[in-house]
Amino acid sequence: MRIMLVGDVVGRAGRRAFRTLTPRLRAERGVDVVIVNGENSAGGKGYTRKSLDELYAGGADIVTSGNHVWDKKDVFAFIDDEPFLIRPANYPEGTPGRGYCIFPFKAVNIAVMNLSGRSFLPPLDCPFQKVDELLAEIADRADIIVLDFHAETTSEKLAMGHYLDGRADIVVGTHTHVQTADAQILPGGTAYITDLGMVGPYDSILGVRKDIVIQKFRTGMPVRFEMAEGASEYAAVIVDIDPSGRCAPAIERVLIRAQE
Repeated sequence: MRIMLVGDVVGRAGRRAFRTLTPRLRAERGVDVVIVNGENSAGGKGYTRKSLDELYAGGADIVTSGNHVWDKKDVFAFIDDEPFLIRPANYPEGTPGRGYCIFPFKAVNIAVMNLSGRSFLPPLDCPFQKVDELLAEIADRADIIVLDFHAETTSEKLAMGHYLDGRADIVVGTHTHVQTADAQILPGGTAYITDLGMVGPYDSILGVRKDIVIQKFRTGMPVRFEMAEGASEYAAVIVDIDPSGRCAPAIERVLIRAQE
């Protein structure tokens, strides 16, 4: 089975690149399932009905989130009704939405979990303790286990990767929008990358207009972020997984730049 995990989709330019390139990559690379982080898809922060529908129309099977999931209040109208839109599972009990989903593909059940880190991010429940709870909950329901760990620091993401090595099939980091060069199979067999990167305007700072971000750093004054436009990059990994365990997993980075 071939699963493609796609980095944070940022704004209108990112949605356009996702719609354009995902169907092509699915066809050319024989991708079976697409998992994408969409928490920046609506104007750079959050979801609207339109932005989520564009991700589905572009080929997303499962959509994950992060710390910006609640930034557009529209999301409260539909998150409970979307079986394959998930938010970090370590929000407190009673939070709208769900922290994992089971996606059936042919005879295989793929469990996709979403967690948020706590270093330099809101102090949610412990993601390490929460992932143990989730693994116990899905143990007899999942053939493949995937985690999108939405976290700020490389150390926290690496710690989670090694904590789950041999217990999850795929662990990927999201949030920082810059693809890391450490795609690997960990010693216990888990496919891992510290950050997938982003799908969004290449001539930008993490998807935002460069002049605005530079002004903020130069002056220390508050600014209103505006999404950049123009050519985009598309960052992802493709993971080959054999649910039977007869074949070793493989992971490959994808980084396509300067796409209109």
